[in-house]
Amino acid sequence: MNTEIGTDLSKALILLQSGQTVAVPTETVYGLAADANNDDAVLDIFKAKGRPTSNPLILHFASLAQALPYIEVFPEVFQKLASVFCPGPLTFIVPKSSLVSPLITGGQDTVAIRFPKHPALQELLSALGRPLAAPSANLYGQLSPTTATHVLEQLTGRIPYILDGGACWEGLESTIIGLENERVLIYRHGGVTTEALAEVLGYNPAAKVHEHNGVLTSGMVKHHYATHTPLFLGFKPANENQNALQITIGKNELITGPHLVLSQDAALTEAARNLYAALHEADTAQVEKIYVEPFPNHGLGLAMNDRLSRAAAKFAR
Repeated sequence: MNTEIGTDLSKALILLQSGQTVAVPTETVYGLAADANNDDAVLDIFKAKGRPTSNPLILHFASLAQALPYIEVFPEVFQKLASVFCPGPLTFIVPKSSLVSPLITGGQDTVAIRFPKHPALQELLSALGRPLAAPSANLYGQLSPTTATHVLEQLTGRIPYILDGGACWEGLESTIIGLENERVLIYRHGGVTTEALAEVLGYNPAAKVHEHNGVLTSGMVKHHYATHTPLFLGFKPANENQNALQITIGKNELITGPHLVLSQDAALTEAARNLYAALHEADTAQVEKIYVEPFPNHGLGLAMNDRLSRAAAKFAR
């Protein structure tokens, strides 16, 4: 199969309507999309990524009105959060209706839904008139893509089309939340921070970001978001100066040898936007190891530390 990159929304729409998979831009990372009402198309997502069918997918909608037939209830607290953060990088776990295929939910009674902000994807969803199932457009367990080229590097020959919407401006996957004992619970840290949620909720939501008796939603497995090059959290030792690459949040004049800076001003928003791109670049730098400076454990730093710890788990000594 030949994989093409382009900006033709009508071509992407025709492919999706015909049951094909298409990589699409979102504000977070690129997604691998298929018509959620077509089981064969949904199965092709799992095949293209090499993703276990037990790992649930997220449904993407243009609006809450479009989503309502696919869910049993959208709780009042979620409506409140959606009015503040959506469209945007926030995903809600809610009871599903019979319209949602078990293939999408891993056989569970709940489904993850979100309302992406990227204008190209909004236009595509509106034109399609039904939801797209879309995990990240990468091979299972590998680095998430934030440009069309990142997608091509991993999925060339596996999908027909990549809709190029430019570089993702968030650069981190969405935050995933659910309800437990009538309180919001975070299942994946992401673009909407704990602090931002707390400001609306009036309390700090707890987090349950690792799998418990199976995978409830995306991003909960232990080994994920990994480079091919062994990756470690921290700073490279002196004896690995030239054969290891260091990634730092901001400028650090003490670092010698291969070195990438995520933000000249050490701004977490810019660092988050650039993290995956830097990891893609580091992975092609022909070094033996990658070291990444840990982020402050608050705000977007929580999400970035989460991704890096899962990537590093693959190479744990």
